Amino acid sequence: MTEPAYLDHAASAPVRAEVRDAMLPLLGELHGNPSSAHAAGRAAKTALERARREVAAAVHADPAQVFFTSGGTEADNLAVLGAVLAARRNGRAPIAVVSAVEHKAVLAAAHAAASLGGTDVVLPVTTSGAVEMASLDEALAQHPAVVSVMWVNNETGVTADIAALAFRCAAADVPFHSDAVQALRYLRVPFTDAPLDLLTISGHKLGAPKGIGALVVRSRALLEPLVHGGAQQFALRPGTENVAGAVGLGVAMRIAAAERMSEAPRLAALRDALERQVLAAVPDAQIVAAEAPRVPHISAIVVPGADTAALLMHLDRLGICASGGSACTTGSPEPSHVLQAMGLPRELSLGFVRFSLGRETTAADIAAAAAAFPEAVARARRSAGALHG
Repeated sequence: MTEPAYLDHAASAPVRAEVRDAMLPLLGELHGNPSSAHAAGRAAKTALERARREVAAAVHADPAQVFFTSGGTEADNLAVLGAVLAARRNGRAPIAVVSAVEHKAVLAAAHAAASLGGTDVVLPVTTSGAVEMASLDEALAQHPAVVSVMWVNNETGVTADIAALAFRCAAADVPFHSDAVQALRYLRVPFTDAPLDLLTISGHKLGAPKGIGALVVRSRALLEPLVHGGAQQFALRPGTENVAGAVGLGVAMRIAAAERMSEAPRLAALRDALERQVLAAVPDAQIVAAEAPRVPHISAIVVPGADTAALLMHLDRLGICASGGSACTTGSPEPSHVLQAMGLPRELSLGFVRFSLGRETTAADIAAAAAAFPEAVARARRSAGALHG
């Protein structure tokens, strides 16, 4: 059988061989607890701190600013809720301000602020997915605990003007957080070029394993911990560290930084070829935010008269692995909250496919996806017609 064309790297990328090789000793002979003072513990600690330096170097941060987490969701929650708790402790308004197109991890964390006596403010976006600055200025006037806007949208690939947002928040003396999970592989993400305060990283989007991520924190005073226990990681994120995962994340980020200049244009060319062929075969399909700044590896396509679940099922049967947006919401009967926030009609956003490319993606994969797409659309439309006929 022919291997499926895997075009779902934004959901999870394959673990790199270099990452796996670097992790293996930590899963075997280097099994010590990094908090232990004996030789085995010191060896684990050395590996952990080397990984911390690699992560820091990739985003131009100080190693002491890197806090390992279980992934992007935990890092987002620590950033948003940790900032709300710190604000409440310091007598500031426990308000979390987030954009309407954030990942569910950020939106849900902001909503949870209400249980802590705070509130959440959701900023509207334009049809291209950009935050409306007038709304941001209104929110900043309330002197909130934190503003969170993702660097690259995980469903559409649209990039935000993070520098402008960060400087605006800094001028208002409000901490700024960005979820950079989809940005780190193909964009330069410097922590020092703009007044970023908090930055989320996730390993399995970069070729590291699932279950490891990090939050880069400019000042520990910005946050209160969500988990309580020992003194690991300055007690901001206590608990025995996932040393093997941290090592994998460090290697993956180092490789991503080295390959960025060559991979980004290659994937942009493949993405553009896919979009041209899809539109030629299905003329009423639409590329979401085609004219907006986008990362090279994500293509979001909507198809009128088709259902997302049916489209994905037929693509899968034809050997194409894709998704209907965030993997965290796959299976939901509701249309994408991102597309809705961008003003796409509900009936159009119900037929949504996200193709996301990666290092393993070839021209043959793109050709296979382009060939399968019109057939998948036709089958999905027939299914929809039978349901409503």
